[in-house]
Amino acid sequence: MAAAVLIGAVAVVSYVCGWGGDTDEMPSSLFTAATRGSEDARPTWNLTDEQLLDGLLSAAFSRRSCRSRYEFAGYYRRKPAHKPSLYLVAKLRKHEALQRWCGPGTAPYREALRRLKSGDGAGDGGDCRYVVSIGYNRGLGNRMLAIVSAFLYAVLTERALLVAPYDGDVAALFCEPFPGTTWLLPDDDGRRFPIRQRLRDLDGESQESLGNLLRSNASSSSSSSPPWPYVYLHLEGGFHFHDWLFYCDEQQRRLRGVPWLLMKMDSYIAPGLFLVPSLRGELGRMFPEKDAVFHHLGRYLFHPANAVWHAVTAYHRAHLAGAGRLVGMQLRAYHDETPALSRVVLEQALSCARREKLLLPPPAAAAAGTTTNASDTAVLVTSLSPWYYGRIRDELGGAAAGGVHQPSHEGRQRSEDAAHDMRALSEMYLLSTCDVLLTTGLSTFGYVAQGLAGVRPWLMPRRPPWEEPDAEVPEPPCARAASPEPCFHAPSYYDCAARKNYSDIGKVVPFVQRCEDASWWIKLANGSRQW
Repeated sequence: MAAAVLIGAVAVVSYVCGWGGDTDEMPSSLFTAATRGSEDARPTWNLTDEQLLDGLLSAAFSRRSCRSRYEFAGYYRRKPAHKPSLYLVAKLRKHEALQRWCGPGTAPYREALRRLKSGDGAGDGGDCRYVVSIGYNRGLGNRMLAIVSAFLYAVLTERALLVAPYDGDVAALFCEPFPGTTWLLPDDDGRRFPIRQRLRDLDGESQESLGNLLRSNASSSSSSSPPWPYVYLHLEGGFHFHDWLFYCDEQQRRLRGVPWLLMKMDSYIAPGLFLVPSLRGELGRMFPEKDAVFHHLGRYLFHPANAVWHAVTAYHRAHLAGAGRLVGMQLRAYHDETPALSRVVLEQALSCARREKLLLPPPAAAAAGTTTNASDTAVLVTSLSPWYYGRIRDELGGAAAGGVHQPSHEGRQRSEDAAHDMRALSEMYLLSTCDVLLTTGLSTFGYVAQGLAGVRPWLMPRRPPWEEPDAEVPEPPCARAASPEPCFHAPSYYDCAARKNYSDIGKVVPFVQRCEDASWWIKLANGSRQW
């Protein structure tokens, strides 16, 4: 124990002595040891509604287990515009009970594993059923959107959620979200989970995929298929027509009795679930305000592990806490960063900041005297490159007396690198504490930050990687997003009832519309302007 305290003390000394340089860079030492001595070991205490996020969170955890869980709300000066519905809160408490009953180590879980190993299909209604979220080699933002999507589907279909343990080292990044159990699929050389070795190999061509099972059944002479012990749902980009049938009521009924659903995706499928008639009613009761789905589920599900949270809070106290107003800029280029391209990205950000007066308080707030002036503004820059930080500091430093800050600059995105992911997660949370957000279109990193914040960002359109990069700044350089919700990057355009494609997927229901950053994507937006 003494050694652990000493390591923690070294981390704190590294923080105090190592920061404050030109780039305010976040030291790696904060990700190698947590400060243990200051943790509150009391098993229980009085928690406020604010700490419990108006009922989203259970009070069943101790503070020692995860500091971010109940400290999170204290770093957000804005009061949330939307509170979770009582129905959603009740659903979450019910789901926590389901996770405890069906989770790893329980008798129902052992029975479900036995049946999976033997190849038994659907059982009686008393069996536990599962959704396994399978991660793969993509950025942390993509993986977080995929886990939220799998969780939402698990709650809707009354299944326990298990996250594959190799999904970007989830255990190192996040605290357990469900009291009294784990959300991690046990990792023990495959001796207990019969098809663990298959998980990473599953793709759109796998015979266990819903698309291939439907194609095989359609071509067989039999009109009925045997019960499936598990089904792989291939919902990432590049799927086939039969995979899209997941979003049809007929296939939702068919999947209802399958004990194990293995979900692989790299996007946020909630808008697609709202287009499924049989799911829409329950989703509407859970989320009467459709543009707050990720805001509620992300804050419920993701709690940075203590080492990550220590980095977030230490940096915030040192560089951001004294500012009267925080402006966050998330800059991303999707092509090789040539000098010409970098100048276009920089000028686009600066043009947006000038045009929309992002460094000034809103006129209504300024007139009412409820906010400070621009001299108290601080700017937080998140980017893989340090080049933007230096130019923005030179350009805006005089208008931002609170300073221009960049916690880290990784140079490039590194998948399956735990330290890289920890720094990325800390910057998502730092960005989400800002009062105003300027984000780059297409970016799942930005989606997560704006969703956690509940802030409608100013969005800078960017051309996707498969097109030629922008040669000049678009006009206008940015637009206000309709909601904080992430975009669904791979929606199904198939109208199951009409058995043809939608004439306009953005007009099927009032609260699903096309995205600002790509017209072929969709997002949730109910027209609210209260954010």
